[in-house]
Amino acid sequence: MTRRIALVEDDPAIRQNYADALKRAGYEVAAFADRASAQKTFAARLPDLAIIDIGLGDDIDGGFTLCRDLRAASAKLPIVFLSARDSDFDVVSGLRLGADDYLTKDVSLPQLLARISALFRRADAGTQAPAAEDLLHRGRLTLDAKRMMANWMDAPVALTVTEFWMVHSLARHPGHVKDRDQLMRDAEMVVDDGTITSHVKRIRKKFLAVDEKFDAIETVYGMGYRWIEG
Repeated sequence: MTRRIALVEDDPAIRQNYADALKRAGYEVAAFADRASAQKTFAARLPDLAIIDIGLGDDIDGGFTLCRDLRAASAKLPIVFLSARDSDFDVVSGLRLGADDYLTKDVSLPQLLARISALFRRADAGTQAPAAEDLLHRGRLTLDAKRMMANWMDAPVALTVTEFWMVHSLARHPGHVKDRDQLMRDAEMVVDDGTITSHVKRIRKKFLAVDEKFDAIETVYGMGYRWIEG
């Protein structure tokens, strides 16, 4: 089955260039110049992955709004920001809104395609996990790798693909410190320390929304993170 990627980019030349490159890589591409046209299509059918610019014409933060709406529609849809804006504020804002990745437009095409492939592999892993590893129980936590569903105290926690595999990585070996490189490898992503930190903050926030006393993810300063819930 051909994957369908939505590309939301207001610059016509950039939009066409990326659309052509994605098609050459074997993807079906639906390209949009603005948030309104993208939202109209998404209301009828969600893509398999979305690539979004932040500034969409006069809608200077339109990509953020679109990301928020997409994440509300699906907790599992892979979302990638592709923007010329590279400030820490924009990167953190994008990840807090639920994006799985944030790339700047100076990224090489091979790297962009590699990141897209990694997101699809992680999504596929949720339906192809070996039966013996489908369910992971750690105290009040239950992770279903086949459906990529997380529950805390029997309440669902809506994690993105990236967030799910980060929690899975930590919870598989409680008490063991996972550094940035290990978390990247387990979640199949290539990001900097700040991005990992943003993901962890968002994960904690989601668990705290279910349980205000949640403290199972411990920061080990200078080393990484560990799961401490037995």
